[in-house]
Amino acid sequence: MKELEATATTTQSPLPDWNEDRALRAILEGTAVETGAPFFDALVKNLSLATMWRDSWVSEYLPERASLRTLAFWSDDKIHPNIEYPLAGTPCEISIRDHTLVHFSDNVQTLFPADVGLEVFHARSYLGIPLSDDNGQVIGHLAMINNAPAPKEPRGVALFNIFAARAAAELKRMRAEAAHREIEQQLTSVFNCALDAIVTVNSNLEIVLINVAAERLFDCQESDLLNHELGTFLADEDPTRLRGLIGDLSVDAQPAPYLWVPGKLTVKCQSGRQFPAEATLSRCELAGHPHFTIILRDIAPRLAADAQIQALDERAQYLEEEIRALQNSDGIIGSSAPIQRALEDVRQVAGTDASVLILGETGTGKELFARAIHETSTRADHPLVKVNCAALPAALIESELFGHEKGAFTGATGKRIGRFSLADGGTMFLDEIGELPLELQSKLLRVLQEGEFEPVGSSQTFGVDVRIVAATNRDLGQAVANGEFREDLYYRINVFPITIPPLRDRSDDVATIAQSFLDRFAQRSGRTLAPLAADDIRLLTRYQWPGNVRELENVIERAVITAVGGRANLGRALPDPSLNGLSSVVDRDGDVNPISEIMTHEQIQSLERDNIKSALQKTDWRIAGSGGAAELLGMKPSTLSSRVKSLGLRRT
Repeated sequence: MKELEATATTTQSPLPDWNEDRALRAILEGTAVETGAPFFDALVKNLSLATMWRDSWVSEYLPERASLRTLAFWSDDKIHPNIEYPLAGTPCEISIRDHTLVHFSDNVQTLFPADVGLEVFHARSYLGIPLSDDNGQVIGHLAMINNAPAPKEPRGVALFNIFAARAAAELKRMRAEAAHREIEQQLTSVFNCALDAIVTVNSNLEIVLINVAAERLFDCQESDLLNHELGTFLADEDPTRLRGLIGDLSVDAQPAPYLWVPGKLTVKCQSGRQFPAEATLSRCELAGHPHFTIILRDIAPRLAADAQIQALDERAQYLEEEIRALQNSDGIIGSSAPIQRALEDVRQVAGTDASVLILGETGTGKELFARAIHETSTRADHPLVKVNCAALPAALIESELFGHEKGAFTGATGKRIGRFSLADGGTMFLDEIGELPLELQSKLLRVLQEGEFEPVGSSQTFGVDVRIVAATNRDLGQAVANGEFREDLYYRINVFPITIPPLRDRSDDVATIAQSFLDRFAQRSGRTLAPLAADDIRLLTRYQWPGNVRELENVIERAVITAVGGRANLGRALPDPSLNGLSSVVDRDGDVNPISEIMTHEQIQSLERDNIKSALQKTDWRIAGSGGAAELLGMKPSTLSSRVKSLGLRRT
């Protein structure tokens, strides 16, 4: 390091000779056991005592402020409060600027008139040296002043350099410690701001470190977790599984020091609450020993949200099916006294939450009445969910009603939301309830009584608020007597019975209902058909309709498909009244043709194909124009052309 020496005429005796032994002893004894502020206090005190200079101070350099801030200041045999002073115009400025030791043996005030501190302390001589870090950057300054001249003394300068080296080392240590502390605080802040629980354990699964989120996750204080085994906070076989994963990470051949914990862990809180958590596991070294960090996240809210989304998706799908069904429905039609009495019953019970049992023969429209009850009730904003108890295998009805967990039975490849969950807040329509197996009747009774159930394969109980509307064409009273239906369930669902009259008891409504069906099927098939004639109505009202409204609907659909000359072909579609509609039909030529009461879609399509083909053959495959097949069938030519193409009809 360069040295700057300035001399002046002295008027007083120089300082006594430096005592090297005393100075070295002062350095060792005064600073060996101290760090930080006590170290610097001891350093400047012993520096003055060893060199016989009156004032000594060590400072931290603040380049952004062009100033020095004292870390310790010894003057008049005592430590003074620390101060900050500007560098400009001081001998310290030269030392720091030139990275050199500066020595002014006398008249220092004259040399630096702007430095008021020199005047305040009656300084005549000055000795200063910069303190640098490992990169040569100035980080501080060590200086002395005296009120007497002080000629340059090589041994004294050497000792002064020793003190400066000790001061620089401690200042670097303090800065490194402060930087480390700042980084540690930042890491701690990040650590504790993490939303996921972070738990570090040793090889014995004992907890050695946690963050704030872990306290929240386990619902306890840090003292309840540290030095306790993590396994006490996990359920079932999770501790054993976690130890196995830790063993895998301890193997040197492991490709990475981290892994995703397969499946999930079940966390047990001190409060007794248990919940699923996903986790990652990583290996690290602390104090030369392997440790493992587990990051845990409570996924119960996410699973609940997923289940809710699934339920909403299934509900949306169900409602879409309902919309399609409604588009094919004409609602309750009729003004006869029997149907009006049934509708009055609907109006009376709809506003309550009473269970309703709808009784009536097959095909009377029990589902339409269930829908009417729901749509005029306070639950109309929630779904009406239907289950046909006779249409599902007995083994699947429970899953259909209550849902199931993944793996609950063979074929249960995923979790399923049951119909009761879909109907929560709304209405459940249990059609053909008399076909419900006895073993499920008790579970249904529990839902009616307590409003709760468990999905198949689950031990979790779910609450539900559902109104029950049931329907049957069976005599449930007789079924109870025969031991085929639970008596307590019968009384539960039979709070308010509504009997739907058969179509034969409401002949005044037959023509109105038939015309409604005719309009719907004609529009669907793209035809323009004449209204029902008086002869048609006489045929319809004379028949007893053992299949009720459903049978009437099927007959009208067949009549539309086989329509000729712009009129529905009731002669071909209507069952023979003498045979009560069970096995044959009479066409307009008087021929008896066998036809089932209910036709499948394929049978209806085949009937339509034959009818169109017959019309095309009769008109020599002329579709449009006067006397064409479209006119004969009462269809638009474009509609007929489309149907010919879709049915695959070709002239041979």
